[in-house]
Amino acid sequence: MLGELNDKQIDSLLNTQLVGRLGCHAGGITYVVPVTYIYDNGDIICHSRDGLKLEMMRKNPEVCFETDHMENMANWQSVIAWGLFEELKNGEAREALQKMFDKFTPLMVSQTALPDHANENKDRKPVPAAAAVVFRIRLKKRTGRFEKRTL
Repeated sequence: MLGELNDKQIDSLLNTQLVGRLGCHAGGITYVVPVTYIYDNGDIICHSRDGLKLEMMRKNPEVCFETDHMENMANWQSVIAWGLFEELKNGEAREALQKMFDKFTPLMVSQTALPDHANENKDRKPVPAAAAVVFRIRLKKRTGRFEKRTL
């Protein structure tokens, strides 16, 4: 059976996944890149170092975000959302980075989940280095689909 996810199911999928795909477009180029993220109060929160995706989102803040969960080819869920990129600064950035740190710490984290720009101090709290850019995607529109094999 194919179907649409309701708002509660969309929130659940966004809350439980750790990796999504961020799509941005600027200067005639479309770029899609995997990102680790948290879902917080209806927004997608990410971190990055300066690079192509940040350069593109600063030029055109309209972005697309996708995440999914696949049990197998006949049992899956997917969410696509559209929103606006916004860089976080100072205390807001530190708070968002702390929320990411709290979610990812219980997992076996890798360099891409909490890279060097999320250094920790002796209290195990992230200390954003100058290279850290924390940002959110303020979601404006979301849609979700699923397939579930019924026996």
